[in-house]
Amino acid sequence: MQDLYDYIFKQLELSIREIGYGDASINKKMKDYLNVFHSMLEKIEIWESFSSNEKEDTLKSYINYEGNLSNLCIYFDKYVAFLSKKPFNLFTKGVIKIEI
Repeated sequence: MQDLYDYIFKQLELSIREIGYGDASINKKMKDYLNVFHSMLEKIEIWESFSSNEKEDTLKSYINYEGNLSNLCIYFDKYVAFLSKKPFNLFTKGVIKIEI
């Protein structure tokens, strides 16, 4: 799991560098992104216990969109169901090498 976490944030850092931000800006941006990422993880962990309105409110806190997000909530519910039926390795094979 640590390898996947490191990979995600290394790719994010590289993308920020490609945009042209300097080292000081990158550090600030990475701190912001890490905080948002961990906040999202906290919400995802209890996603299934949320009501429809709570799910929409959660998405609205991360997405700058004033319209109806119920279809996106339904999509995420279906995606969670799909993921729960598949092994984690299926999604990481081409991304990271997992040593056993």
